Amino acid sequence: MKKLAVIATALMLFGCATTEPKMEQTADYPTLVKQAEASIKKAKSVGSEWRDSEKFLKNAEKAAKAGDMDKAMKLAKKAKAEGELGYKQGESQKNAGPWLF
Repeated sequence: MKKLAVIATALMLFGCATTEPKMEQTADYPTLVKQAEASIKKAKSVGSEWRDSEKFLKNAEKAAKAGDMDKAMKLAKKAKAEGELGYKQGESQKNAGPWLF
């Protein structure tokens, strides 16, 4: 019986520790948007901006204005990731040319 109580307590503690409070999301959102904008700008600097990066960022701003912070955070993270990946792609392919035998 004690083992069951310990396991149940541990599950409750870990379950509560993994949920993200809404206030923290709201506070982190402006920082995340700035990071996403910077990563997209960096990808543009090497001519490798991905097609939907700006769209994700605009949709994140719409979701934030509508009060859907979960969706806004998800879209802003997606925009940031696309910017970072676009930059990496551009850097890795900057000396690419036709492949000749």
